[in-house]
Amino acid sequence: MSLPSSRTKAGKLHMLQLAAVIFLTVSGGPYGLEPLLSYAGSHGALLLLIITPVLWDIPAILMVLELNSMMPVTGGYYQWVKRALGMRWAFYEGWWTWLYTFADLAIYPVLFVEYAAFFFPDIAAYKIPVCLAIIWSGALLNIRGIVPVGKTAVVLSIAVLAPFLILFGYFFIQHSGGVALPSPSLHGIGLSSMGMALYTVMWNFIGWDNATTYAEEVDKPVRTYLISTIISFAGVFIVYLLAVIIALLSGISMTTLGEEGFPALGKLVGGPWLGALIAAGGMASTLGLFSAVLLSVSRIPKVMSDDKLLPPVIHRVHSKYNTPYVSIIICAVVVSGLVLWTLADLILIDVTVYGAGLLLEFVSLIVLRYKAADDHRPFRIPLNTIGLCMMVLFPVAVFAIALIGAFSESERALGPVLFAAGALLSAELVWQIIRLVHKKQAV
Repeated sequence: MSLPSSRTKAGKLHMLQLAAVIFLTVSGGPYGLEPLLSYAGSHGALLLLIITPVLWDIPAILMVLELNSMMPVTGGYYQWVKRALGMRWAFYEGWWTWLYTFADLAIYPVLFVEYAAFFFPDIAAYKIPVCLAIIWSGALLNIRGIVPVGKTAVVLSIAVLAPFLILFGYFFIQHSGGVALPSPSLHGIGLSSMGMALYTVMWNFIGWDNATTYAEEVDKPVRTYLISTIISFAGVFIVYLLAVIIALLSGISMTTLGEEGFPALGKLVGGPWLGALIAAGGMASTLGLFSAVLLSVSRIPKVMSDDKLLPPVIHRVHSKYNTPYVSIIICAVVVSGLVLWTLADLILIDVTVYGAGLLLEFVSLIVLRYKAADDHRPFRIPLNTIGLCMMVLFPVAVFAIALIGAFSESERALGPVLFAAGALLSAELVWQIIRLVHKKQAV
């Protein structure tokens, strides 16, 4: 998941502000984590929630901190790949990021429908028109400018964590005498369920690199990113851990939680009022995150068009609001088609394409250790090149296990996995078209 930066009155983000932005970029609260328990069961969910971030996130965070300290520039990961691997792979990185964010955007309207079902049980029958209304109202809000989006996002983001803070406090007051957690184990989890469980955790922890695209707007970026990222990771991990622990201790059916979400947990713990509060928080969260992510992804073509990789018309700005309305409309059109997929399918597409882009960033990290060996790195991973290669194996292994597991149940995963593969391969097709256009222009 992603969120654009906002400027303070002084024009720079400071430590706590950046920590909050990164937290919302990566997380947005535990909403969307519910399927983990139905996939992994009561014994496997907590174990995967602890192991996966260590193997999947920490290497990515270390990579982001080193490269961002060396190149704290607008464009972030796109610029890293361009310097390390050249323009072709930079285009791949930008193109894949654009595509996976489309899938990420489509997740929020689908989640909105799931949480709205708490109040309107028959809303699933109207999923498509509701999703389209959310998409195009978010597009119109974005066209009106960054200030309306920012104000709306701030108000809606307050509702993300507040219901869970109430849930945590209410539950632990009720169980102040102590409780026992199920013993962690992966025994009995099928390969397909394991893959989907991993995809669920991975999706809820992606986006650390997205916060680097506005590094030039951060005060003292090297130190600020380091401390803010540590704070954000701790916050995301603790909130997820508490949400899953309460779900396990409450005795709620894993099937019920997977189908009805955290509102069902709130209803069980505190009654209908808490269930309604969590459902309303989920709806507010999805609306705010959709507008914020659309704001972010609609700016990606700017960096690519500066390098003549995309037509300048895509970044044409509105005469009144000075916003890239063409890019926003393109995003809205694509996302309108993707809401036909289910939540599980969208997560498969999202994480698969994101994983490919993340791999390019890891390769860039290793290449730049040779290519830019003398460049100053205020933050440097305390590993040599061989150590970096070993570190990269951990997230690659997690990604491979998740992909194999999800693909093992071909009836469920074949469609989204093939769609993701087509999205990845499309980068080369579009690159060849760009080369052909440039040759004709040169002639």
